[in-house]
Amino acid sequence: MEESTNTKTDLARKPIAISSDAFYFEKDKSKSILVLGVGNYLMGDEGVGVHVIQQMDNLELPDHLDILDGGTGGFLLLNCFESYAKIIFVDATMDGQEEGIVSLIRPKFASDFPSALSVHDVGLKDMIEAVYLMENQPDLYLFTISIEKVEPMTTELAPKVKKAIPKAIEQIMDLVDALHHQIS
Repeated sequence: MEESTNTKTDLARKPIAISSDAFYFEKDKSKSILVLGVGNYLMGDEGVGVHVIQQMDNLELPDHLDILDGGTGGFLLLNCFESYAKIIFVDATMDGQEEGIVSLIRPKFASDFPSALSVHDVGLKDMIEAVYLMENQPDLYLFTISIEKVEPMTTELAPKVKKAIPKAIEQIMDLVDALHHQIS
C-alpha cells in the first residue's frame, strides 16, 4: 500500500498525541509559549476552550508556540507548568457578561478567577494554587469566553460563543507575539 505525498506532508506537520510526560522535557521550552484550552467538550459551550485549540490546530503557528487540548485534565496537566515560562489558558466562564465576550485576566490564586467559572472550576482553581507552590512558576494568562449555560451531551456551541472563537484566537496570537518579544 502506497501513501500519497499529501498524507506524508500532513503527518509531518500535524502534532502527534503523546501519552508520556517525556514530551514536555524533550526540548527546551523556556522560550516557548503554551496555549492550553480547557473544558469539557461534551458539555456544549463549556468546551469552548477545546474548540479554540482545535481551530488553532488548523493555522500556521510559529515555532515558539505550542497548543494543547487540556480537556478537564486538572492536576494531570501540572507537568506542563514545569516546562513553559508562559502559559495561556482558554476557558469558558459563567460570569454574567453577555454570551461570547472574550476577556483576559492574570490569575495568581483561585480567588483571582471569575466567580462562576464553569463546571470544572474546582479542579482548575486547585491546579493554579498548586502551580504557585512549585519551585518555578510560569506566567499565567487566562482568556475566558462568557457563556450562559452548560448543555450536557452536546458538542455544539451557541452562535455567539462560536462567533467569539476567531476573536479569541486573534487576541491570543497578539498576546503570544508580545510575550515572545519579552522572552526572545
